Amino acid sequence: MPRAYWKGTLKLSLVTCPVALYPATTSVEKTRFHMINAETGNRLKQQMIDEDTGDVVEKDQKARGYEVRKGKYIEIEKDELEAVQIESTHTIDIDSFVPADEIDQRFLNHPYYIVPDGKAGTDAFAVIRDAMKDKGHVALGRIVLTNREHVLAIEPFGKGLLATTLRYPYELRDADEYFDGIKSPKISKDMVELAGHILETKAAHFEPKKFKDEYETALKALVKRKAAGKSIKLPEPEEKESNVVSLMDALKQSLEGGKSGSKTGKAHGRRKASRSSARTKARRSTARQRKAG
Repeated sequence: MPRAYWKGTLKLSLVTCPVALYPATTSVEKTRFHMINAETGNRLKQQMIDEDTGDVVEKDQKARGYEVRKGKYIEIEKDELEAVQIESTHTIDIDSFVPADEIDQRFLNHPYYIVPDGKAGTDAFAVIRDAMKDKGHVALGRIVLTNREHVLAIEPFGKGLLATTLRYPYELRDADEYFDGIKSPKISKDMVELAGHILETKAAHFEPKKFKDEYETALKALVKRKAAGKSIKLPEPEEKESNVVSLMDALKQSLEGGKSGSKTGKAHGRRKASRSSARTKARRSTARQRKAG
């Protein structure tokens, strides 16, 4: 098990228990690249450059600045930042419990696993977890991570708890700014029903194990071939499919699915056979003419 990201206390009124927080996601398996010198093969090192003078800025010259207007910055000192930072209390305070369906999914940010830290708080942990299971509610709590206070949505997850940091309202963009310009065309009932049938044919259950990251797979294969000194064959550019003009036709063809494909295949086969037969007849006719001559 990896090292805990955070350790502290989970607190519900007077009930407390020591817990540990672990990131529920990882990007370790993703293929990553470094910038290198194409001539030497050496890795490149980034440097901070003064935007106006072009001079390299050394580490002890770097500072934080806030842009008050275009090109005008005020420097914020390290001790000034520390003065406003929230001191970590190493406590997750549960403030309230809300129905799970009331949480707007746009607020969901980073997920973490919460587990008991040691045997001492196992009973208290189980009591809090099972009480939430019975009520079907999500706990809202507060935690300080990297000097910032975050709101947590905490819910039962298997034997443990799943905590998800929530975004603040100012971090969300107003949907109306994007959706107001969407027109409301008159759509026939037949089209909606056809689309509904298509949805029914594709009904399934949520099974993340079936998710395949095709790009990541291709990257790993590319790196493996290059490392083995094998040549890389570039694929031919795909021909763009012509757009289907009629929305109704598109819906009907989508619903037919494989059937329309098989019909098209049969028709294509008949046309191919017909052309082959015609070529054979033409060759025979030419051969007869040569014999006659």
